Amino acid sequence: MPGTGERFERAVQIMERLRAPGGCPWDREQTFDSIKPYTLEETYEVLEAIDNRDWRELTGELGDLLLQILFYSEMAKEQGTFTIDDVLDRLSTKLIDRHPHVFGEVKADTAADVKRNWEALKVEERKKRAEKFEKAQAGKKKESILDGISSAMPALIEGHKLSSRAAQAGFDWPNIEGLFDKLQEETDELREELRQFPAPGPRPELRGIAGSGGQRIPEALRARLEDELGDLFFVLVNIARYLSLDSESALRKTNRKFKRRFQWMEARLQESGQTLDQTSAEELELLWRQAKEQETSMEKQL
Repeated sequence: MPGTGERFERAVQIMERLRAPGGCPWDREQTFDSIKPYTLEETYEVLEAIDNRDWRELTGELGDLLLQILFYSEMAKEQGTFTIDDVLDRLSTKLIDRHPHVFGEVKADTAADVKRNWEALKVEERKKRAEKFEKAQAGKKKESILDGISSAMPALIEGHKLSSRAAQAGFDWPNIEGLFDKLQEETDELREELRQFPAPGPRPELRGIAGSGGQRIPEALRARLEDELGDLFFVLVNIARYLSLDSESALRKTNRKFKRRFQWMEARLQESGQTLDQTSAEELELLWRQAKEQETSMEKQL
């Protein structure tokens, strides 16, 4: 029976074969940029399998995610920048360096101790990078504590990372009540901007062709509304951070919940020979409440 190392080496060799002359034409055409969308897609599929507690599916999705790492590493080897060995060496070094309570003399008896040590080590790493940066870029703009946080990641995750990094430097709310006060303040500011909204005020798009019911809003007002809505999202992300929750996962689960309930409504309408367009808002609201009650009842039985 082959060991883990042999299995990993086989996967690396398969990737090499796919990219080699005479390999797969599609794989040979790919670049770092062309593969990026697949990496994001595979990451979300991993998260969905975890949310669904589908462990069999998760093994396949994790394999697909590992494929992305092998793909990038093989392309990097071809251009002479790094190899999969460099990736593994850097990972091992980082794991050892960031776990001195396991591989060194530092004491950490609880998960909270480990987290504090981890954050302190990351701060020290950034400080060293900043010093290296200053020597290499003398006279140029200094590195920010927020540098290294990618703007390409989902906005909720980026907001969490930005606020977490700022909090490490002491820029944070003293307690969660301050956050709820800020949430109310941002809500009030959004409602204040809505006073400028053209009559008869905000309303949902009309049924029919997408965009056919869109309202004409002055561009300056649209920009201010977007700005205030962004502030509202950012406060919610910080509330999630304060509660040690992942806002991205929370919203994703709510999306799945909405999808389940809405599809339950569609099924009930289909059974009675109706369509959504033929159903009044009052009937839809009643069906929605029934969907919630049905789901709650099932959860209690589990």
